[in-house]
Amino acid sequence: MKRFVVGGLLLAIALPAFAQDTAQADWEVLRDPRHKSVVAFIPVTSGLTLAVRCVDGSLDTLIAGLPPVPTGQATRPLHIAFGDKPLHETNWNVTTDRTVAIADYPAEFARNLRKGGRMQVMIPGGAGDGRNLRHQLELSPSSAAIAETLTSCGQPLEDPRDALLPDIDDRGLPAGMNWARAPRPRYPNTNYAVGYAVVTCVAGADGALNQCQVESEQPAKSRFGEAALRAMPNARVSSTTEPTGQITPRLIGFRVNFYLEGYQPRGTPRP
Repeated sequence: MKRFVVGGLLLAIALPAFAQDTAQADWEVLRDPRHKSVVAFIPVTSGLTLAVRCVDGSLDTLIAGLPPVPTGQATRPLHIAFGDKPLHETNWNVTTDRTVAIADYPAEFARNLRKGGRMQVMIPGGAGDGRNLRHQLELSPSSAAIAETLTSCGQPLEDPRDALLPDIDDRGLPAGMNWARAPRPRYPNTNYAVGYAVVTCVAGADGALNQCQVESEQPAKSRFGEAALRAMPNARVSSTTEPTGQITPRLIGFRVNFYLEGYQPRGTPRP
């Protein structure tokens, strides 16, 4: 049986594992025109399920079947590597199903999945005895299913920014750069008390941020992404090695956690 509940953060999956990870020519696709949704997914023999989901113009990339995290924990680190690259720590968002995680940079991750091949997932403390848990996967490439999902959400099949994302640290900046003036978003006019948005921008020679775009936003259509973008023109970065006016253009990535004053659920990280 294949069942997806589409909406909010929840992806409910009840799927049998394939006998071989490479048994199919492409990923499977579920389409629901009523909800304007397209979901490409593949279960692997390790027990994980990988999915790329577009719902009414909002893109998510998900990993299901992870060891559950404690209630109240909003994010979790996952160390991921594709091909022969070394493991790289990435931030993932915990959903109402504590075994499912959503990527901060869903389009970039989906484009990597589309290539197929070797993938490693290391879950810190994921084993029963508290040791790290590692999954070694061999994924089928997806020539059509993931492409259809990306296209449904207006995302390109190739983006040169993808190669620059690993250079960004937990401050949202590459090494050798600092915030001269960090973004200060205002809480938008929305019905949601808590959420987040992740944006990327190109830092120019003068430290100003331009070519900004929303990479992810939860809840979808919450206006948190719009609020983050509106704050970017006033932000500035500086370089520890180059004078302002001669900074080599670099990609920055910035996550903003929103919550109403006086309301901060346990485990919600500070902006």
